[in-house]
Amino acid sequence: MYIDNENFDKWMERLSKKLSEIGQDLKSLINTDNVLDPNDKILDNQDLAFLLKVSFRTLQRYRASGKLPYFTISHKIYYRASDIRAFVQENADCTTYERFKKENQLDKQIEAK
Repeated sequence: MYIDNENFDKWMERLSKKLSEIGQDLKSLINTDNVLDPNDKILDNQDLAFLLKVSFRTLQRYRASGKLPYFTISHKIYYRASDIRAFVQENADCTTYERFKKENQLDKQIEAK
């Protein structure tokens, strides 16, 4: 295959522009230092199931219904502690929430903020 100088120069110019765009994208990703709030912790599926004393299937149901916010990293599910607190406050009765708060020392965490 033969490429003349004019086509080669155009091709190299397009390649250079594309590499510059990719470089800018990488710089913007690298410079994001704070993805999560420094005081906010994350829990995985197993931790949350143990904490709430529910099955993995129950957590899956909550996620599917949109009641429990989550995010995935490499096909593993994680939850923010602040989202879990809000979920428990909205969906638990008063005595269950008070027990949860006492067991997990939420008063101290809220005061620390």
